[in-house]
Amino acid sequence: MAQAAFEELVEDFEFLEEWEERYRLVIEEGRAMDPLDEALKVPATKVEGCASQVWLHPRIEAGRFHFEGDSDAMIVRGLIAVLRRLYDGLPVDEVPRVDAGRELARLGLDEHLSSQRSNGLRAMVERIRQVAAAAG
Repeated sequence: MAQAAFEELVEDFEFLEEWEERYRLVIEEGRAMDPLDEALKVPATKVEGCASQVWLHPRIEAGRFHFEGDSDAMIVRGLIAVLRRLYDGLPVDEVPRVDAGRELARLGLDEHLSSQRSNGLRAMVERIRQVAAAAG
């Protein structure tokens, strides 16, 4: 049920043998994202439970879920980019049905992130799910 953009990322990961290369790819994904407008970095968009500063700005357009995000940590910014590949553009009612843990495990992220980063990633996924559930 993953987005085509996420499937492309999975394929890219399969070609990289070393975790350090995969880590760099995640960071590159984050660097490629447009920065979140400073006016959107407010308490309402801040994600609690992350060691870094994280903001997610979700929106629903024509029944589809979209979001932008940003972080002060490069790897977390990359994780936001990964989540965008997973969720951005899905019909809003499909968002809560995505098994993010299973999909992200395909990248090996569950094995290589610190416990703080894993907790932050779960907090971001939970925020995405909550917003989509409320909108659906």
